[in-house]
Order: sequence, then C-alpha cells, then structure tokens
Amino acid sequence: MKKLLLGTRKGLVVCEKQSNQWKVYKTHFIGIPVSMIYTDDETKTWWVCLDHGHWGVKLHKTTDEGKNWEEVSAPIYPDGAMVNDKKEASLRYVWAFEKVNDVLLLGTDPGGLFESPDEGKSFKLNKGLWNHPSKKENWFGGGRDMPGIHSICINPKDTNHAYVAISCAGVFETKDAGETWIPKNKGLRADFLPDPDAEVGQDPHLLVMHPESTDLLWQQNHCGIFKSEDAGESWFEISEKEGPANFGFAIELNPKDDKMAWVLPAVSDDVRTAINGKLQVCRTSDGGKTWESFSKGLPQENSFDIVYRHCLKFDGEDLIFGTTTGNLFVSSDLGESWECISNYLPMIYCVHFA
Repeated sequence: MKKLLLGTRKGLVVCEKQSNQWKVYKTHFIGIPVSMIYTDDETKTWWVCLDHGHWGVKLHKTTDEGKNWEEVSAPIYPDGAMVNDKKEASLRYVWAFEKVNDVLLLGTDPGGLFESPDEGKSFKLNKGLWNHPSKKENWFGGGRDMPGIHSICINPKDTNHAYVAISCAGVFETKDAGETWIPKNKGLRADFLPDPDAEVGQDPHLLVMHPESTDLLWQQNHCGIFKSEDAGESWFEISEKEGPANFGFAIELNPKDDKMAWVLPAVSDDVRTAINGKLQVCRTSDGGKTWESFSKGLPQENSFDIVYRHCLKFDGEDLIFGTTTGNLFVSSDLGESWECISNYLPMIYCVHFA
C-alpha cells in the first residue's frame, strides 16, 4: 500500500492511497510537532524527529509502520562546542535527515552535522564542517535564530561527494566523506548583506540534486531560484523577471526529466502569503528558461497558504504538497491540475513518501 507521511505541528499523519484515492489513515505523536521524517527502504525503518515544546528534540523509529515505536537518544553537542565566541552549542532542532553507506546524517540548528554509524545508538559531530573557519563570523540565523542545516545531498555515483545547505551560510561541498568542506556559492546573491556577492552568508531555502544528472543542482533561494550545471562551481539565476516564479521555499525535481522542476511561489520575504491570494504551482520544462503557472483545483481567493521547504515531493507518479494552513494537495498530471486530500490538518512541516 502506497503511503505518505506528514510531519505536522500536531503530530505525524499517515496517508494511504486506496483505489487511486489518498486518505488520512493514522496519526502518531498527537500534539507534538514533527520537524523531519526519513524512511529507510533497506531496513523498512521510519524515523521521526520531534520538536517537543517542553522536552526538546526527540528521535523515534519504527520497523513496523508505527505499530511500535522506539525512542533513540538525540545527538548531543560535545562540551566546548561554540556557535560563536559567546554562545555554547546545544541541539535545538533537527532539519535534515539522510543516510549514506549505512551512516545516518542529521542536519541541525545550530548548524551541526551529526553522523551515526550504528542506527542511532551513537552520534558524532562532523568536525570538518563545524570547525570551518567561516562559521563564527559568517554563519547566522535566517527564519530561525541560529544557522541550520536543512539540506543534505549525497551524490549516488560517488558517496564520498556530498553537499549541505545552511541558512544562513550557503552551500558547502565535501569530496572526502566530510573530512573537509568548501563553500560553493559563486553566482548566488544575498541582497540582505552589505556584500550581496559574499562567499559565505548566502541563504538557500532548499538545495536539491538531480539523481541521474548529478552535476545539476537547483535551489530555491531567499533571493530567487538558482541552478548550477557544473556541480556547484557556479550558479545562475533562473527566476522569472516579471512572473510569479521567484520567492518561495520548496523546489522539487522530476527524476525522469532533468529539465523539469516545480516551485511554490509566495509574494516576498516580508509578505509570506500566496500571490494575490491565489495558490499556484510553477513548473519549468526547459531547465529554468521559462516557467508555467498552474492553479486548476487550487484556492483562488483569500489564500494565505505557504509551502515550507520540505513540503513538496514527487515520486514519479504523484506530486504532493502540504501548506501552513493544513491543506494537502495532489496532482497526477505533473502539476497541471490538483485535487485536495484534506483541508483540516495542522500546519505541515514536511511530507515524505514511504
């Protein structure tokens, strides 16, 4: 049975596709925010990161689709780890989750990348990134008070090669499995900085890599939509000059077509609502040269919906997104028309196919 997992402001929501229709199926961790979800296809494990208001960050996993849950100790920053010269580091949020070569990777606020080689029994802070010389002076918070790693992209053709994206710092690359890291932000723009072309201090909202054409990196950035065709060595803007495809948080790629991508536009960084109260999805079919806007089946009056960075997913068949107002939409025709799965969910933080 095809399943969709939703991390929401009030728990984990599981949806199932039955008779070609998506339905809300089960809920877990009622009342507790779920910041991130990861599913391990090899071990059939679901991982859930909780942002408990009183107890802080908690990790749970299940190997039987939620019938039984096991709590796993969350990462702990080592003694003496400093965000900057004045602030000692402590775990505040888990914002990214990946796995490579049987090692779990967690991206966190305040900017640490943690590694676990033993299914969460222990975690170690990646010192190469944490001790990067740019961190204390040039990493800072965007929407959150402190820098956070929200994107981890592993090259499937060379698993020693990976990228992370940090708000606010930018994109960093490793080619030696995390021993060393190099900023890769040439061509990006940070209009909010005294030097908008600064090497570090950029604000990618989400970074994605095409699974087949791995030199192709895309990002929805605070200052527009950007693309790299040379594995991050340089970036160029592909936003619409006069159209809606510009500011937003989420971006998703078509794994079967390296020229197709989708974004969910909003008015601007200071007016974070749907443009003119009309919810729409923008798609490019030519690698970002042009964009089309689609709204069939989406609210076109008084829409305050915003789609967070981890809330747009495509599995090769269904394109799904969830919004801050608890709306969940699905498209089976590459985003040209939409059907509502639910209007009554809590604020949605992330969506993940299982």
